[in-house]
Amino acid sequence: MSDINKEAISVLNDLIETSIDGEKGFHTAAEDAKNPEIKAYLLSRSSGCKTSVAELQAEVRALGGDPEDSSSVAGGAHRLWVNLKSALTGKSDEAVLNEVESGEDHALKAYKKAAQEATEKNLPANVTALIQRQLQGVQANHDKVKALRDTVRAANK
Repeated sequence: MSDINKEAISVLNDLIETSIDGEKGFHTAAEDAKNPEIKAYLLSRSSGCKTSVAELQAEVRALGGDPEDSSSVAGGAHRLWVNLKSALTGKSDEAVLNEVESGEDHALKAYKKAAQEATEKNLPANVTALIQRQLQGVQANHDKVKALRDTVRAANK
């Protein structure tokens, strides 16, 4: 296996962990959401993250690698914190969306780092394109969650 494939596999496996964290985070948040529209949106995003994981895993296999299939330690710790914090705050939709936005901040940072690494390390064009496409999706998720949170916050005033 070439060094460039090893680099690409490493970058993609990091994104797989991040996306699994997102899938689980959105699902957990959906369980806590009260508003049916917010709940439905969060479940759809959980499903979207699952699709992203499958795409990333397929690309790792195509490069000759062994794809990750579990979440990161940090993601697990974050979900525990979200559950604890939600229990203490009564799991309001605003609190749930605040935590989802925090998770999306993490995902956005991870994807931006991966995109930069893909460029700097001159990873294959198909890998770079996949990262860029998924980065756009993460940015859209982040922006939508922030807008939902701001709407809920304004309604609660």
